[in-house]
Amino acid sequence: MTVSTDDIVRRAARLLMAGTRLDLGRMAAELGISRTTFFRRVGNRDDLMGAALRRLSDRTWQRALDGWRAEHGDAVRTPDGRLRCLWVMEAYRREVAGSDGLRKLIEAEPTVALRVLTDPRGAVQPGLVDAHVDLFRADADAAGLAPLVGLPDLAFAVVRLGESFLYSDFLVARSVDLAVVTTLVDTLAGGALAPVAERPPGPFPSVRPL
Repeated sequence: MTVSTDDIVRRAARLLMAGTRLDLGRMAAELGISRTTFFRRVGNRDDLMGAALRRLSDRTWQRALDGWRAEHGDAVRTPDGRLRCLWVMEAYRREVAGSDGLRKLIEAEPTVALRVLTDPRGAVQPGLVDAHVDLFRADADAAGLAPLVGLPDLAFAVVRLGESFLYSDFLVARSVDLAVVTTLVDTLAGGALAPVAERPPGPFPSVRPL
């Protein structure tokens, strides 16, 4: 049986969620392929960890979106007026913060794990930024909002802010406070996604088009 790149990444994701260290030699042996073939399929250890964490991040984001649809359908706001993007982002952060596998990974390999998770040229952070951009754009279109900054800039700021709190116990020895980051992110994103009627007049040289 041919072992694909997706097979390897999927296996790595399962191992990470189980709190098991990624041993590439052992994985290659268990899959019945040579180390040369293994590395040709997925690259080095950081590359494989990034691909696996990206897969897990994408699945977590999708569960947050599915949770919104199950509770609110195609609406863009909750009954009390909260934007869909704020709800989805909070649900995503809550699941990430509660992931035992991710916490074990960071505890065991803080330098490697945080580098892979937060690398702007890696697999995880850019994918999450793109997902935020898509959701911000969908909400802006559906709710008649006029972003005051470029959506990629807003998404990057929100993701980085979330990272600084989600991993604060490892980065700056501060306990993770999801309530605080939710308040900050809601204030930042909610303020940047202003209703068209409330957008201040005048040119905004730094604003990029949707």
